[in-house]
Amino acid sequence: MRKFSSYGPVDRDLHYYVPRQELIDGAFQQLLGDNPNKGGHYITVWASRQTGKSWIMREAFLALKQDTEFDVVILSLQNLAEVTDVNRVAQLVARELMEKLSLEDLTINTLEDVHLLFKGEILKKPLILILDEFDALQPAAIAGLVGVFRHIYITRQNQVDKSTGEKDYLLHSMALIGVRTVLGIENMRGSPFNVQRSVHIPNLTHEEVIELFNWYQQEREQTIEPNVVERIWYEFQGQPGLTGWIGELLTETYNQALDKPITIAQFEEVYADALNLLPNNNILNLISKAKQALYKPFVLELFQTKKKIKFTYHDPIINFLYMNGVISVEHKSLANYVKFPCPYVQKQLFNYFARELYQEMDGLYDPFEDLSDTITDDNLNIPQLLKRYEQYLQANREMVLKNAPRRKDDLRVYEAVFHFHFYLYLVSFLRSYKVEVHPEFPTGNGSIDLLIRHAGQLFGLELKSFADKRQYRDALPQAAKYGQQLGVTSVWLVLFVEAVDDENRQRFEIDYTDNKTGVTVHPQFVQTGKM
Repeated sequence: MRKFSSYGPVDRDLHYYVPRQELIDGAFQQLLGDNPNKGGHYITVWASRQTGKSWIMREAFLALKQDTEFDVVILSLQNLAEVTDVNRVAQLVARELMEKLSLEDLTINTLEDVHLLFKGEILKKPLILILDEFDALQPAAIAGLVGVFRHIYITRQNQVDKSTGEKDYLLHSMALIGVRTVLGIENMRGSPFNVQRSVHIPNLTHEEVIELFNWYQQEREQTIEPNVVERIWYEFQGQPGLTGWIGELLTETYNQALDKPITIAQFEEVYADALNLLPNNNILNLISKAKQALYKPFVLELFQTKKKIKFTYHDPIINFLYMNGVISVEHKSLANYVKFPCPYVQKQLFNYFARELYQEMDGLYDPFEDLSDTITDDNLNIPQLLKRYEQYLQANREMVLKNAPRRKDDLRVYEAVFHFHFYLYLVSFLRSYKVEVHPEFPTGNGSIDLLIRHAGQLFGLELKSFADKRQYRDALPQAAKYGQQLGVTSVWLVLFVEAVDDENRQRFEIDYTDNKTGVTVHPQFVQTGKM
């Protein structure tokens, strides 16, 4: 029986997989060339981690090996990640390539000697070379090898009158697989080979995710409720590594009753552990990138709710975060905006930064205090809860903001700081009543919602910073639409603002009932003081 694969290339005989034949065929054709007699293309293959780069190129490699006109070699360079001597890297790559091709011993002592490996008098036939984990090499080794390959490429291009097997160098085509550095949008010197040939490996589509789990149901004869698969798509947006991981958890680790359907209740249990209990290498890697001093301010800014941030390939910070899977692109007609790649990643980053700043809080109320005006066993008073938080924030503001990160340009506290603090305040305040509090991010950026479940009731709180009256008016129907999606008749629009007087509270804290959805929105300010 097959299993879901959660790490590394999938095996067609052992794992559930999506064929992705169009991507494989595209890589195959690029390496073979539009006119193989003239040569193939030198390409880069890029995507964030655990998206299937290596598997797709391995499938292309197996297909190319069927053509006896070429030698086809694939090498992984991950084992050379810590080698700092460029000449040593050159020697080790050359040695492995010569072993693969059964070449006579050729002395490669320095980087400058590497081009000799690809001479017509050395190679027996045109070579298609695939270098996996190329960006694992040290920067100097990357730059040095790219320089060699660029020289070979240009030399071959200049010999337009010769066939691929007659040229001075027989490196017919090659692919560099990786995440960063040599890949077009992050390489400040342009494409490594002076041509823009690249293969981007996207996430799985909605249809492919459905196909993946349908295959499991057919083979194992165990039903998965349709809304479970839809939640998997929503939470992970087809990220192959994470989709395979949640599939593994659902169908193996937590699957105790193979004769019964996998329900949404089971998914919620698994998902909660995936968020808070179980380590995942992909997420650990994303956090390690997002928390770096150079990139952390941008990630914190992305949690703000006032405006979307435009995406541009030319910004090195955006490039780095995009190539490493921390952010993605939201396409909106004529504009592109930065967003988090999926709700699961956004929640993990939110939780990490929230707990980095604030741990669970104690002393939120006196042990003998009557809390019945705010919470009882069967009810939760959201307006009173918000008033309590505002009072706590004002009384402890200096402590709350003491170590809070601030923008360099104006030294103001990041908006996200208050969202982090409010979330952990609710978790701590409601802990004794075993109330569930979860952050949600329905649009990838520009919106943060908190879902509170208590006594069989669902309370939706949409968090916004109050910018101006226009944005306030736009936020009301948006909140109502979100309430409709939640299946509730009312939601709370929590507006963080530096200061608000009683007159403006009376003007703006007025219930709004949306004509289209019938959902009532309750706006309420939370005064933060000067940020």
